[in-house]
Order: sequence, then structure tokens, then C-alpha cells
Amino acid sequence: MTRRIPALVGALALAACQTAYTNAYDAETKRLEANQAAENAQQQSEHAEASRFAAVVYFQTGQSTLTPEAMRQLDWFVERMSPYPQATFDVQGFADSTGTEANNQKLSDQRAQAVSQYLQSKGIAAPRIYAAAFSTSSPAATNATASGRKDNRRVEITVR
Repeated sequence: MTRRIPALVGALALAACQTAYTNAYDAETKRLEANQAAENAQQQSEHAEASRFAAVVYFQTGQSTLTPEAMRQLDWFVERMSPYPQATFDVQGFADSTGTEANNQKLSDQRAQAVSQYLQSKGIAAPRIYAAAFSTSSPAATNATASGRKDNRRVEITVR
């Protein structure tokens, strides 16, 4: 019987250690989950706030060069995005119906790239920018008028 007592004490000690370990593990897991939930809520809040802002810049016919007005608009956007260093952006280039579809696709891509490069020059990291070209596929206005075509020669920047 004296041999059983040390074995029993050892078994009880082992059970107590396992219970303490399990309790500590569970408590740490709950703490980490709570922190993750709080971080997710903060990120969702920041995304909702950042999503309130967008920018549209316009181009001359057949051009992908940023105008001074376009640069002012992009500077305004970059300033609004500075509190949101994790935000990512869609930069979507478009063209009017002047010229061939192949040329318009290339031109809308060049416009999106020009905006993307400008944003990068202002400190927005390239991995945060998703540039795409849509040519004439989503006109903002009619291509039947000069005013409508002007509205279609654009790049839209939105929070992703």
C-alpha cells in the first residue's frame, strides 16, 4: 500500500498540471480571439470610413498624361487616405469611343498606370494598388456628345 501512495500522488499532481495547463491555454486562446475580434472590428470601421472617399480624374482625347487638375484631385485623395495605411485601391481606366477598341484598351491601361504611378510617387505602396483597364465597356455618359466623351476619358479610384 505504501507503494500506491507515491503513484497516486504523482497521478494527482499530473492531473493538476494538465488542468492548470488547459485552463491557461483556454484563457490565452480567449484573450487572443477577443483581440482578433477587436482588431477586425477596427479594420471594418476604418474600411467603412475610408470607403467614403473616391476620386475621378479626366484626360484629354488620346492622352494618358495627368493634367494639373488631375494631380490636384489625386493629391486630395492621397491626403484623405493618409489615416488609412492598410487601405487598398482599385484604379480603373476608361476611354471614350474615339479610335479603335484595341487603341482604347491600351489607352485606358496607360491612364490607369499613370494614376497608379502618381499614387506611388505620393507614398502609396504598389501592392496596395490594383490597376485595371476597361476601355469603353463602362461609359459614364453618352459617347454621342463631346461632353459625354470627356466624361468617359477617366480613371476612377476607389477603396477596395
